[in-house]
Amino acid sequence: MRPRNGKGLDIISRWEGNPALTVEDVPFRANTVFNGSPIVTRDGVYILLRVEGQQGGSVFALARSKDGLRFKVDPEPVMLPARDGPFADMETKGIEDPRVTIIDGVTYVMYTVVSDAGYRIALARTNDHVNYERMGPVSEPGNKDGVLFPRRINGRYVRLDRPIGAGVGSIWVSYSPDLMNWGDAEVVIQPRRGYWDEFRIGASCPPIETSEGWLEIYHGVKKTSAGPIYRIGTVLLDLDDPAKVIKRSVAPVLSPRAEYERIGDVGNVVFACGAVVEENGDMKIYYGAADTSICVALTSLGELMSESFK
Repeated sequence: MRPRNGKGLDIISRWEGNPALTVEDVPFRANTVFNGSPIVTRDGVYILLRVEGQQGGSVFALARSKDGLRFKVDPEPVMLPARDGPFADMETKGIEDPRVTIIDGVTYVMYTVVSDAGYRIALARTNDHVNYERMGPVSEPGNKDGVLFPRRINGRYVRLDRPIGAGVGSIWVSYSPDLMNWGDAEVVIQPRRGYWDEFRIGASCPPIETSEGWLEIYHGVKKTSAGPIYRIGTVLLDLDDPAKVIKRSVAPVLSPRAEYERIGDVGNVVFACGAVVEENGDMKIYYGAADTSICVALTSLGELMSESFK
């Protein structure tokens, strides 16, 4: 249906080639692919993918692209759940939702480990995007959606995460001197009663530094009689004090409307997982759709900043 106002229903636009990656693009047996994290390299854009196996647990695979739109997946997974050693008990049910951040030239991956005891955030690093060194767990149980800021603030590393307390999922910020020991946690934003993000929220993309503040693209959930709906929104945080909110989008920037966003293993889901900003300001936002595929939304940093906070 042609939009009557010429702007469409959402603030950011879907790439006409969506979905960019589906299970048909994975060269080994799998169930779905979703919630991967983009990495800008000298060779183009890579995505560290979450691939769910047919048995239920997830692994990480690497997809490579020259233009950030058309990807080819490596023949084998690049990171599997640990089966022995100190991390094996934490990853018995898989590894999920990697988020890649480069800090001082080192590539870090903050991800979720899942076991019968629940989920928590862990950290790994890589020099080549194919081999990963586990650094260890960096949260208590019941925490996920961890993303690292791309530089230290006031001498400390900073992250956003989503611990669950009293059944409520809010976005928190915490700090570390060494990436392993975290503290001074403060709540940043909470679900808003009566809004599209009234049930639960969580960090989605590693924060993007702008002249106005840290731009965080997050996910929000609203419960309906037909089930939950996951949408994408934005919040702008102070550059020197990321616990301070400058402004927050009233409306979502993207909602599940396309068939590939509404129908899948988990219906009615758009879940941002990373963004790439070009030198000219053009922007690609990568998102999981219906926990079944990875898609791309197109905008510019200027347009996103000006439109989402109206």
